[in-house]
Order: sequence, then structure tokens, then C-alpha cells
Amino acid sequence: MASLLAKRSSSSVLGGLWTAAARTYASVAVGGDIVSAAPGVSLQKARSWDEGVSSKFATTPVKDIFEGKKVVIFGLPGAYTGVCSQQHVPSYKNNIDKFKAKGIDSVICVAVNDPYTMNGWAENLKAKDAIEFYGDFDASFHKSLDLTKDLSAALLGLRSERWSAYVEDGKVKALNVEEAPSDLKVSGAEVILGQI
Repeated sequence: MASLLAKRSSSSVLGGLWTAAARTYASVAVGGDIVSAAPGVSLQKARSWDEGVSSKFATTPVKDIFEGKKVVIFGLPGAYTGVCSQQHVPSYKNNIDKFKAKGIDSVICVAVNDPYTMNGWAENLKAKDAIEFYGDFDASFHKSLDLTKDLSAALLGLRSERWSAYVEDGKVKALNVEEAPSDLKVSGAEVILGQI
């Protein structure tokens, strides 16, 4: 079962083919505390450059995102990329009312991108009113959770795995990680809705 975070494989693009390599468990797992797994880490809420300047480039501590809240969070390889734009984000946007009906306070999308790119992408997808978008510009959040993936072969560099989690007051109740970044089998909205 995906939410149990069984040992999974990591894939990389090599000569246009997907090849599997051994992968360890993520440092955060079902029953774990996502805030403790990423101590002192902050994310950058999607915003325009002018909003960044006026806020003095403020960041949001991970604890402020999760503590005392019911949150669904999903991570993906990057803004403006294929599966992310065409399937992953729309799966959450199209089901936002179902998440709210289940008492979810926030549905969050996070990627290893800057907050300005995330803002433009959210506006492009017309999803900013439904989903909160955050940038993890230096991948510190994903590194803390051991959810990074080297996508240099696709000219993306260090990025996020494709994943989703249901988190209550910082505690991970469900966690789903795809075997390959091109997959959308376990991290879409429909799966996590069934785990809440």
C-alpha cells in the first residue's frame, strides 16, 4: 500500500529510457512529524516580485503551515512541466470542494522553484484561489524529508519526487510517493481523498 511508504525505487532518465535504482526510505513516514523532520525550514509562498520586495522577502516556517491544521500537501518536479501542469495540479484544483467538505484547511503544492515562478504558474493554471503554492527554492524542505530527485538528465537539476501527504497537526497520516516522476498513480487527489 502506497501510504505505508514501502521501499520504493528511484528512476532516472538515461538515453530516453527509464531505469530503476535502489532507493532508501524517506526520512518522514506515516506516523512521523513533518515539522520535526524539517526543523527550522521555511518555504516561500507564491508571490509577485513586488510582493516579495514589500514583504522583505518573508518566508513561512514549516511549523506555521502544519501546526494545528489539517493539510493536504503534494510535491512535484517543477512548475510548467508536463504531468505537473496537465494532470497533477488539475487533479487537486478540480477536487477542492471535496477536500473542504472533509475539513481540510489547506491544499498545498510545493516544488523546487522560486516563489515568483510558482506564482506565475499558479496564475497560468487558474489554481491560485483553490491551492496554496509554495517554492522550496534551495530544496531544503525536500532534502529534509529525503524526497529529492536528480533530474539533471531532463535539464532540471535537483528537484522533488512526485508525492502527496495528508498531515494533521504536523503528523503524517498518509504519504504516497511515485516510483517515477512521470507517474501519477498514487499522488493524485483521488488517492489522497480516499485516505482522509
